[in-house]
This record gives sequence, structure tokens and C-alpha cells, in this order.
Amino acid sequence: MTKEQTWSQRFESALHPAIARFNASIGFDIELIEYDLTGSQAHAKMLAHTGIISSEEGEQLVTGLEQIRQEYHQGKFQPGVDAEDVHFAVEKRLTEIVGDVGKKLHTARSRNDQVGTDTRLYLRDQIQQIKSELRKFQGVLLDIAEKHVETLIPGYTHLQRAQPVSLAHHLLAYFQMAQRDWERLGDVSRRVNISPLGCGALAGTTFPIDRHYTAKLLDFDDIYANSLDGVSDRDFAIEFLCAASLIMVHLSRLAEEVILWSSEEFRFVTLKDSCATGSSIMPQKKNPDVPELVRGKTGRVFGHLQAMLVIMKGLPLAYNKDLQEDKEGLFDSVKTVKASLEAMTILLREGLEFRTQRLAEAVTEDFSNATDVADYLAARGVPFREAYNLVGKVVKTSIAAGKLLKDLKLEEWQQLHPAFAADIYEAISPRQVVAARNSHGGTGFLQVSKALIAARAQIDR
Repeated sequence: MTKEQTWSQRFESALHPAIARFNASIGFDIELIEYDLTGSQAHAKMLAHTGIISSEEGEQLVTGLEQIRQEYHQGKFQPGVDAEDVHFAVEKRLTEIVGDVGKKLHTARSRNDQVGTDTRLYLRDQIQQIKSELRKFQGVLLDIAEKHVETLIPGYTHLQRAQPVSLAHHLLAYFQMAQRDWERLGDVSRRVNISPLGCGALAGTTFPIDRHYTAKLLDFDDIYANSLDGVSDRDFAIEFLCAASLIMVHLSRLAEEVILWSSEEFRFVTLKDSCATGSSIMPQKKNPDVPELVRGKTGRVFGHLQAMLVIMKGLPLAYNKDLQEDKEGLFDSVKTVKASLEAMTILLREGLEFRTQRLAEAVTEDFSNATDVADYLAARGVPFREAYNLVGKVVKTSIAAGKLLKDLKLEEWQQLHPAFAADIYEAISPRQVVAARNSHGGTGFLQVSKALIAARAQIDR
């Protein structure tokens, strides 16, 4: 790198080419160009508004920045490593367009508060896009759930058959996870939407700037109260990565279930050709690539969160070059979350089908109605713990005899306890087992129907 850099008058020799490449961030921070241009336009307007530059100069700067935007859209502005970063690239091109007045743009501003502003504008925009993807994901969960209120599926604890539940109830659990994700992003967004512009390098500026003016132009809710904090804070990025990690946790959990459900051992769903692949040597295979990739990509986002925490943990105030490392992980996390949400939404909407006949059979193949036998006795005055122990013995003897509870004769029930009557068979039928759980938030069909109405209203607001 032989060309003069903005800071090069302090130095007697050019930067080593390898170090120049090592230092450069233009390869990834070009992602911020739209936000850099928008932030710079606001800064130029503020400089004119406060009289630091003339109105004519302010208009020249704003117009020149808009020309760069158009050139970028047309593919005519593609800065390379010589530009070092997107901020220098824009300033250099601006000066080529408008002349020496372009050199006034950086008045009362540092790259430190500039990049902080750009990153917040970027993340604010991306959060809204992710929230929109979450709503689509929730919508398809509801679409499927509304068709399967009375479809039963085995419910599990410890990956062991526990109690049958409504398939809609199962899917609504993921809806609620996504709702927390949506709300969490809203909380993060409030702390993203604070302007550091005007904090300067670390100590503010001697120029009579108006930070509230630029904040208003850029739709920020507030400004940083401390300039040192403003240029060095990355809490908002860490919070976002935490929220992004939880989104991926929830997607990965659903992905794991789809993988299990599509296996020959479960056979709860059929994968459609549009969202599955085959094996290179085993012609019978249909692989659940989409959920497997989502499960795998989850680790990327976790890693970016950990990296950001490590970057920040030992940094003295204020800005340090380490903070250049915040962007690649942030950008990749945004792209990964958006792509994973889109892929899982398509998979649910178009890529799988629940095998209702298989599910109906599955809920009759086990002892997941044993709790209902204990509840049956408890409702007739038998202490629950006594009933629990009694039913445990019945399950043990039934397994030894190769029977299920539904196979026991009425005399066998009554030998167990005289409280049993002919209605025990209805009480332990899978449909009744599910319907009876009518407590608020339970899997009973009435509760699930109410939950669906509430959930639909929630996303239609």
C-alpha cells in the first residue's frame, strides 16, 4: 500500500502490504454502506443546520452521498482493499465527486462514532426483518395447528412416552417460543436504537454540534449520555446475539423433532421431495437435510456470541481495534437466523406431511394413559399416592403379561380396586385422556381451540 492514507502524515513510511490487508475491513464492512451513507447524510445536514458548514456545502455533501448510493446500486462503486474500510471509501469517492468540500464531511466526527452509528442502523433494520420472518414462521405453525386440534401425538418426557397430547398443542409450544423471540427482539431493539453519533473519538467535540438533531433525522429514540460509553459499547450487539442464539435454540429443537419424526422408528411425518435429498449410494434414503442444517448452523450463532463476549471482556475504554471483529460474526448471525427461519417455514408449509393414521396408532401402543387411571381413582376418593402405587403395580403385571391397560377385563380392574367401573375404558381412551386435560394452557381440545384464537389475534395485531 503506497498511496497516502488519511492518517499517513504522522508516519514516515507506507504500511506493509500484508499488514494493510490484515487491517482492512472493506471486505466485510461494505455491508454497512447503505447505513454509512444515510448516517453521513444526517451528519452533513447537522453540520449545515448548526452553521459549522454552509447550507450550500451541506447540500453538496448530501447530493454527492446520494450519487454514491446510486453508483453502488449500479455496481459502479466497488472499493477494494486500498480503501481500508467503507468509511474511507465513501469519503474518498465523495471528494472525487464534489471536490474539497467532501473533506469537510468528517468535521466533528470520528470513525469510532461513525461505525457505531452505522452498526446500530444496520442492526435496527435487520431486527425488523427477522421479526417479520418470525411472524411468517408463527403463521405456518398456526396454519398446521388449526388443522390438527384433534390429531393426537405421543407426548414425551426424557424421550420416553409420557402422555398423549393434541398435535396442535405441541405445535403451539413452538409458537410461544417464537413469540418470546419476537418480543425479546423488540426489547433489544430499544437499546440498539440509541445514537452514538457526535461522541467523536472518545471525548466529544469542540464544534457546536446538535446530537439530538442527527438522532431525530435517523429515527433514534435517544443519544448516548457518555461519549466514552457511546463509542465503546457493544452491549446491544451481545444482546442481539443472545436473542439470535435463543431463536436458533428453538429452531434446532423443532428441527431435532422433525428428524426423529421422519425416521423409520417414528414414522410420524413424511418428508416431501421439495425439502429432502437422497443418498449417493443408498437409493431408499430420504434425508432430512433442512432440519439437520438448521441444527448444525445453530453452533455458528452460539460461537459468534461467545466470540463477542471474549472480545469485550478485557477492553479498556474507549475504542480499540478489537471492535473491528464485532461485524463479521454479527453479519453472519443475522444471515444465518434469517435463512434458518425461512428454511424451517418452507419445510413446515411445503416439505412435510403428518401421518395421521400412524399417529392415531401410536397413542394406543403404550401406557401413557396410566396417570389417568390414577386420576380416575383419586377422583373417587382414593389418595393419589396410593392410587399411583397401585397403578404402577398394574403396569408392571400388564407388561409381564404382554397386555396394555385397555386389554384388562373389568373384573381385573375391580379386583385391583372396587372403585373401578365400566367407564374406566372411556376414561383411558386416548381421545378422552387428551380432552380431559382442560386446565388453562393444557392440551384439552377446548383449551387448544382457545389458544389458537388467541395466537392468531396476537400475530394479526
